[in-house]
Amino acid sequence: MGSDDNKSQSQSVAVNVNLDTTPILYTDNIFMSTNEYGLVFDVCQKIGNTNQLRIVSRIGMSREHAKVFLREMGKLLAMTEGQMQTGSKKERN
Repeated sequence: MGSDDNKSQSQSVAVNVNLDTTPILYTDNIFMSTNEYGLVFDVCQKIGNTNQLRIVSRIGMSREHAKVFLREMGKLLAMTEGQMQTGSKKERN
């Protein structure tokens, strides 16, 4: 999903991450809002044993990007579903 649909799938993309400044943020709640231009995910964590949530990240994207995101997320979940049931990894193409 890192490349545009219009670009060739054979192009590779190098992704770099600074682990010191880019944490993985766990979520137990996501709120989504949309309009004709795009959508926004408000990624939240519950605060202790309260009924309060803290937004830890906001992610926005175009409607077209959201469609690609949904398609690729579905593929990833389907591909890894067998791993959870069997405990073995499938080769990824």
